[in-house]
Amino acid sequence: MLKPRQDTSENMLRAREDKLEKLIYKEDNAEAFTQAEMDCAEDGDIESDGDIESDGDIGEGFGAQAGEIPEVRTAEVKTLTPSEAEKGKRLDAYIGEVTDLSRSYAQNLIEDGLVSVSGKKVAKKYKIKAGDTIMISIPEAKPIGAAPEDIPIDIIYEDEDVIVVEKPRGMVVHPAIGNPSGTLVNAIMYHCGDSLSSINGAIRPGIVHRIDKDTSGLLMIAKNDSAHESLAAQLKEHSVTREYIALVFDNIKKNKLTIDAPIGRDDINRLRKAVNGIGSRDAVTHIRVLKRYGKYTLVSARLETGRTHQIRVHMASIKHPLVGDTLYGPKKQPFGLNGQLLHARQLGFVHPRTGEYMEFSSAIPEYFQEVLDKLDDTENK
Repeated sequence: MLKPRQDTSENMLRAREDKLEKLIYKEDNAEAFTQAEMDCAEDGDIESDGDIESDGDIGEGFGAQAGEIPEVRTAEVKTLTPSEAEKGKRLDAYIGEVTDLSRSYAQNLIEDGLVSVSGKKVAKKYKIKAGDTIMISIPEAKPIGAAPEDIPIDIIYEDEDVIVVEKPRGMVVHPAIGNPSGTLVNAIMYHCGDSLSSINGAIRPGIVHRIDKDTSGLLMIAKNDSAHESLAAQLKEHSVTREYIALVFDNIKKNKLTIDAPIGRDDINRLRKAVNGIGSRDAVTHIRVLKRYGKYTLVSARLETGRTHQIRVHMASIKHPLVGDTLYGPKKQPFGLNGQLLHARQLGFVHPRTGEYMEFSSAIPEYFQEVLDKLDDTENK
């Protein structure tokens, strides 16, 4: 009597691929998801280092049983095969390095059972081997909404047209994939109710400009469409005063310099921007040295334009990346930092209704000052 043939790992993998292919939706859905993730990445919303400790073994189930395929509507399937030079890396870190997915998003996919290695479910800390077949099933994007949340916010100024707030480090500006709540928009909606401009849609009410998740400092918010149009026009004309303070690596020799270099998307890592990257647009940053600390330099950075990650990209392009910035600088950072030392300390604009020029300043926040105090202590020894 013949026994039923047992599926080998290769047969199981092929069956899984066939099933996944049936779930893939047309190209425009895949592109919509990719763009949605990019919208998050531009703010730094989905960047995360995660843990980087011990080994993991094949066979640890996360979110689905080994061999099972979660019933999800799939927008895209990625297949990766590590080389000999790449073996030994953590699975989540490897995915973050070689794809346009962030490491934190890769961790979520692994835990949801949407990543397999040679047909088996693994832990995010699994150390990859040369020749592994890694399959990543990326689900369709879910619609994102924004709802009022009672979150404390630091309001510097407010009237019937505008609000100036100080965003803390670690807060995302608006909801996006990976950050559906707990954002500045959720807090502002609770504070203002319906008194916010609608020009940027339901998930970005009142938002005229943005700063990255790990950047702290001043932001202006429009409470009506007329104010929004005025502030947006000023940004377009480069007449808004936006000055940041940043700590960068190494000693900058010149006291003042201007970086005039167009910025576009990095052609390898879609979470990054690059000088002369894909779709580059003009970008100008004016740098002034405030203090030198030997291995580090404290600088003022005044924006003439406002491209995504502009200061971070420009400083990295001249070999002075921001301290704490693992996306554009070293992966191993000093002072136990997990995020760039960058603070929007000055903001000035013409009031939309009165025509009066208004300027606001913000003190260096505690997390930033602690590092400067350590550097001062080192110098004084």
